[in-house]
Amino acid sequence: MPTSKEEIRRKYNLTDEEHDVVEALALRPTCEHCNKALPPDSPDARICSFECTFCAKCAEEVIGNVCPNCGGGFTARPVRPTRNWRNNNYLGAIPARTLIKHKPVDPATHARFSGEIRKIAPEKR
Repeated sequence: MPTSKEEIRRKYNLTDEEHDVVEALALRPTCEHCNKALPPDSPDARICSFECTFCAKCAEEVIGNVCPNCGGGFTARPVRPTRNWRNNNYLGAIPARTLIKHKPVDPATHARFSGEIRKIAPEKR
């Protein structure tokens, strides 16, 4: 499995620019649980390290800061600049994804999954 940027570029025959787009956050458009709109500039979006995306209310109140997909914790999603300050690293060049990933969490299943995990601080999981 390729791990370095150069290995990934070679394996998939990507230019530097194409690799940067692949590496950029997807900025998913909605909460995976409640399907609330989370536009690219939303201060309400929360992500785990795999970029599973939930609104703040669902991340805190519904799933208790335990990602139902990986068990990790959540943090606020950064906002991608809308202006091209440097090197085309902005929303106009690398837009947010539009594909909705709506997978409501079953509370009973999540409670069984997250019961022990939530006792561990997110940074130690």
